[in-house]
Amino acid sequence: MTSKPSILILGTRGIPAAHGGFETFAEKLALFLAGRGWRVGVYCQDEVERVEHRARSETWRGIELIHIQVASKGPRATLEFDWQCVRDAVRRPGVCLVLGYNGALFLTWLRLMRRKIMTNMDGIEWRRPKWGLAARSWFWLNEWIGAWTSHRLVADHPVIADHLATRRPRSAIVTIPYGGDPVTTAPEAPVRALGLEPGKYLISIARIEPDNNILPIVEAFCSKKRDMKLVVLGTLSDEIPYHAAIRKAANGSVVLPGAIYDQATVKALRYHARAYTHGHTVGGTNPSLVEALAAGNMVIAHDNPYNRWTAGAAALYFTDTGTCAGRIDRAIEDDALVESCGEAARARAREAFRWEDVLLAYENEAFRLLGVVAGEAVPVDHPSHA
Repeated sequence: MTSKPSILILGTRGIPAAHGGFETFAEKLALFLAGRGWRVGVYCQDEVERVEHRARSETWRGIELIHIQVASKGPRATLEFDWQCVRDAVRRPGVCLVLGYNGALFLTWLRLMRRKIMTNMDGIEWRRPKWGLAARSWFWLNEWIGAWTSHRLVADHPVIADHLATRRPRSAIVTIPYGGDPVTTAPEAPVRALGLEPGKYLISIARIEPDNNILPIVEAFCSKKRDMKLVVLGTLSDEIPYHAAIRKAANGSVVLPGAIYDQATVKALRYHARAYTHGHTVGGTNPSLVEALAAGNMVIAHDNPYNRWTAGAAALYFTDTGTCAGRIDRAIEDDALVESCGEAARARAREAFRWEDVLLAYENEAFRLLGVVAGEAVPVDHPSHA
């Protein structure tokens, strides 16, 4: 007896996507697999004052959205959600695709219950300087647990694959990057609504944290008077010293609109920017950088192996505030360089970050865990209660 192949997606806040890269990826993969005959379930986090219905399901575009209620707040809510997702998943058939390893401790239960687990190991979270000793220890421990409880590890970047190879044999690891949709046109209205002129601004789209180098980018841009603006998208709170320092360093040429989640607006802002600034130092293939390449942006990126591999010839690289200021000068002054970098960006996106290739790679890995070749009949996968 055969049935549709099944997959459960854990580790995100849920879909439709409204938060970040993992949610966008989860939505794209879920729709892709559902369209190819898979039974797909995606866990969605519902934060409530009091848990009344721990789990409920609804159907969205052929996908089962499994809503899990949690009454906690902050990091505790995330852990509660991860645990409740695992408890529910052991009762369902299919491959469990886990995005991130922050709650990998709970995957031991999935493994004991003989579920097939594929984990996207994300970046090396415990290396981020923003975390204290306790948090870094938790992430380090869960990275090891995730590496050894998962049947298949997905690295989104060759450097991440090299790191994971210190935990597991290479045969357990596959490298699949993030994807980006080509952007060949976008309306100017969302740009002008922010008081910006197309082609007359640089943009940063990132969480505003020290390891993303937002402050050095702002300082570099403000080091001289410029006939251009810098737009910094991201949530700012004056209660956070780093955020306050950014506001203090910014002059009238820096636009701080906060976080913008409307994807059409973000797409327009990216497309009409003269260049995209990317200060990330920790992580793998960053979704925002891939999306900048797909939009044909010239990139000004921090010089590290993650960004070098991802952006290649599409970027100018900086190491500190001084070199960043120099790269900004070139981006503003050299039209030919901006054009050539934009062409290189689109070429790199076509070469390495096509969504179709990314999603097919995930499907093939899921089939592999089910023990079949793509297109073959799929055995019914019943949860084990042994």
